[in-house]
Amino acid sequence: MRELVYTGFVSLDGVLDSPGGPAEGHRNGGWVVKDIEFVPEAFSLKGEELADTTALMFGRNSYEAFAPVWPGSDDHASYKDLPKYVVSSTLSDDALVGDWGQITILRSTEDVAELKKGEGGAIFIHGSAELARRLSEAGLIDRYNLLVFPVLLGAGKSLFSRADNDKRTLKLRTAEPYSNGVVKMIYDVVG
Repeated sequence: MRELVYTGFVSLDGVLDSPGGPAEGHRNGGWVVKDIEFVPEAFSLKGEELADTTALMFGRNSYEAFAPVWPGSDDHASYKDLPKYVVSSTLSDDALVGDWGQITILRSTEDVAELKKGEGGAIFIHGSAELARRLSEAGLIDRYNLLVFPVLLGAGKSLFSRADNDKRTLKLRTAEPYSNGVVKMIYDVVG
């Protein structure tokens, strides 16, 4: 069975953000690069993930944000030829970019569950807050690779659902604090 890993930048109160500007739709968008001192080792997790990533998965919004940028990005060159999966019930095949390797549209959570049953290594989800919540509720996420930032935002896309869901137990694999207050936290979902 393939492992499904969520990786992201998250505030202490659980709000996700892209590393760029205010595209997240709230007044504090872009806090990852705007408010925190850049310390290279605090972002080393992103480099470590490259060795484990055998495929990428996105929700529609994150795909539409990454697809115009990542194919030509030197920082993401190793992702170019990896298989990519976009989970969307509305995205059409003609909306897919042509210069970013194999891209498959999955139409449902059930399609993701079937993909996980196949052969292959870890599939990493970047961004995609709504998708992450939906897959977590379905019990499909196996690991969380998080960089937790020392900010409280109160508004924005939450990584975790606020619904009355079944309890999920996590086991800490590793944690490491950095001088800028960012903490790397990697959790395995154990039950």
